[in-house]
Amino acid sequence: MFRYFTQRNLRLCLFWESFQGVHGTMSPALVPGDRRTRCCLAPLDPVQQKCMIEDKARADMECCLNRLKMIILAAGLISLVACESKDTKKSAQPVTQAMAPSLQQTAATPVALSKTPVDQAPAQAQQPENPDPVPGMIADAEKALAAGQEDYKAGHLDAAKQDFNHAVDILMQGPVDIKSDDRLQAEFDKITEEINKLEMVAFKEGDGFAEQQPEPAPIDEANQVTFPADASVTAKAEADLKTTQSDLPLMINEYVAGYISYFSTHGRSVFEGAFVRSGRYREMILRIFKEEGVPQDLIYLAQAESGFKPLALSRARARGMWQFMASRGVGYGLRRSWWVDDRQDPEKATRAAARHLKDLYNQFGDWYLAMAAYNSGPGNVQQAVKRTGYADFWELYKRNVLPAETKNYVPIILAMTIMSKNPAQYGLDAVQPDPPMKYDVVKVNYPVDLRLVAECVDVPIEQMIDLNPSLLRRTTPKDQPFDLRLPLGTKDKYEAAIATIPVEKRVAWRYYKVQPGDTLAGVARKYRTTERAIAQANNLQPGPLASEAKLVIPVNGAGANGKIVYSRYASHYKTHTGDTVLTVAEDFGVPPDRLRRWNRLKGNDLRHGRVLIVYKPLAPGEADKAPARRRKKTAHATTKPKSNATAAAKEKAALNAKSE
Repeated sequence: MFRYFTQRNLRLCLFWESFQGVHGTMSPALVPGDRRTRCCLAPLDPVQQKCMIEDKARADMECCLNRLKMIILAAGLISLVACESKDTKKSAQPVTQAMAPSLQQTAATPVALSKTPVDQAPAQAQQPENPDPVPGMIADAEKALAAGQEDYKAGHLDAAKQDFNHAVDILMQGPVDIKSDDRLQAEFDKITEEINKLEMVAFKEGDGFAEQQPEPAPIDEANQVTFPADASVTAKAEADLKTTQSDLPLMINEYVAGYISYFSTHGRSVFEGAFVRSGRYREMILRIFKEEGVPQDLIYLAQAESGFKPLALSRARARGMWQFMASRGVGYGLRRSWWVDDRQDPEKATRAAARHLKDLYNQFGDWYLAMAAYNSGPGNVQQAVKRTGYADFWELYKRNVLPAETKNYVPIILAMTIMSKNPAQYGLDAVQPDPPMKYDVVKVNYPVDLRLVAECVDVPIEQMIDLNPSLLRRTTPKDQPFDLRLPLGTKDKYEAAIATIPVEKRVAWRYYKVQPGDTLAGVARKYRTTERAIAQANNLQPGPLASEAKLVIPVNGAGANGKIVYSRYASHYKTHTGDTVLTVAEDFGVPPDRLRRWNRLKGNDLRHGRVLIVYKPLAPGEADKAPARRRKKTAHATTKPKSNATAAAKEKAALNAKSE
């Protein structure tokens, strides 16, 4: 093998030498015809010749290997230079900057390019730090506060309250605890201070955020019961029906008889209360129904809905004697503002109800379906008719395609109609309805407190509230005219008295009738004003006050020093689900910060069932009386009563907070 290799390499070497000679690169020692060449090629001894050949082969082989290495190295260098040239061209182009993944990316979005070299890209791909959420929370809270202020200026009470509550909730319920961040605490104090300022302005102009307290609608209670029909009651009702005159189609079945049984027993107090109150509005309702051309006996719809309570409020937020939802009422001209809700105006709501019922009858051609649509909306009834193909209330009732409260609604009205038109048969002949409500009307275009009106005409404030149930804050609107109802025959008396009080003072000032034994100092203390202010307003001369004289009392809606005066006696309120510091403060007409100090509270949340201490603000002239205490029944006591010392300590702490 070695011999073959050496002989082959010898031939290669000779070939290479001859090749170099041809191209003029051969060494002079190997030029053909040279003596040294000829000497080297002279015949030799075989052994010498063999050794010589082997040495020559080894040398030539090493030379060839070295040259081969050089060729391979040169080829590698050429390849490396070519790669570097190619990479250099690529690196000359800018590289894409590392970006955080986005939620959405469209084809039209340009890709950001970076001038940063490739080897620095990983450093830029690091995740950014979490942003600070506090500035966003503060901005959102400010936005909600601004919205509340706009609603306040526009007179939209409910919207303003919701916006103010939302502003506070943003700070209280955000991702950062308000206690751990001074910026949130400062913003919270700022927002609550702004809300307090608005509350105090509203309080001085009337009753602030404290609306009239609504009454539960009787229809809700009746809808919750299912009373079995009594055979004797059914037979009696069928007999009465034969002699009953009505402009509505009356009928008796097990559903109607069941409610007659209910109103004759468990629900009798509800029925009698509505029957008594019906006397106040009956004449007015029948007159309007006649003018609008609807059946007179639809009056019993109001008896079932509200029991003739103008302040009735259902669980569905329907309001007034005719239980209008806000949106439906607006469609029939019943306005709603900070000061007035026409759904609580008996006369305006009655006319709106007559027109609405007439529209529903024209749509369905059946008074039972019209009444059902009045309760649940025409859309629900129309859908039930389309689904079953029956335009008949009782067929829809049997097929259970109407809401449960609507199914009960028509039987309740029919039961009340039959009983009201046959009072003697149901033991109601001794129940006397109230006399009709009579009144004078004065159109006012200025704000005036109902307490001042009551003092001007010498009637209790409760009578003025009953005559004007649509007023939400015991004050007439300041930006729109209002038909103020006065007791019959007192119109001239009111106009003469109110003329003595400046228009801009008719919300805060009072009108007082001097009683025997009154002194100027005593009257000033009663209304928390000064003797000098009363004397100047009435041009009084020094001396005793004349009995029965009328005095204008200049007060500012607060105390004589311009501060709100609070009762010395604590009232107690047990919180319910959904109560917050703001809502409780609004209900009692006190600033939220005072409520927090009295009860050592922080934030806006309240735990259900907590008992709060409240010192109610006193109106000018209002006597400071201790609240009536209810005696607890020992049989229902579930907790051990606290010691007198503990209760006294809590009361003392609250009084100290009150005085701060």
